[in-house]
Amino acid sequence: MRKTKAGMEFPQKLSDFFFELGTLRKLVRSHRQTLLTDDLSDNISSHSYRVTVIGYFLACLAKADVAKVIQMCLFHDVSESRSGDQNWIHKRYIKVFEDEISRDQFGDLPFGKDILALGREYQERKSLEAKLAKDADLLDQILLLKEYSHIGNQEAATWLKDDNHAVMLLTPIAKKIAKAIIKQRPSAWWYQGGWTPNRR
Repeated sequence: MRKTKAGMEFPQKLSDFFFELGTLRKLVRSHRQTLLTDDLSDNISSHSYRVTVIGYFLACLAKADVAKVIQMCLFHDVSESRSGDQNWIHKRYIKVFEDEISRDQFGDLPFGKDILALGREYQERKSLEAKLAKDADLLDQILLLKEYSHIGNQEAATWLKDDNHAVMLLTPIAKKIAKAIIKQRPSAWWYQGGWTPNRR
């Protein structure tokens, strides 16, 4: 069986990585500070899940490489298991060595070079797939802001009204979806035929 540079067999290296991934469920996102919320259900894992689903649909609608977008979305925040999450205030003052973290995380894993290449492409934002993956990330944030503002969070409402996130979107399809999100009630999906007082 092939071994890593450190001499560990791949199954052990992968199991270590899978345990590390599990810690993302315990990392709350740092916008709790600026949005004045104590929502502990919003963590790096829950964020990455919805980003990945959004990325799938964006890629399909844009006729992009669906697998590549999904992979970028899946891995886009994995480095935060080692750096933590930083909101836009933190980013002004904190330097994170994402490339170094990614090399340490993926360098010895099977297909690690492929994941590192995807990460570089995602960071460069030149390809359609990278732009769609970033838009999926931003759309999740817009959804979250809409959910928070719907229950009375004035900070979230201010961010939505100022259009701070929508301006950053890179693709026409994401901009259309963002407009729909901002107009819609978060609970509309279950009012529109999703519930009934009668049992079957």
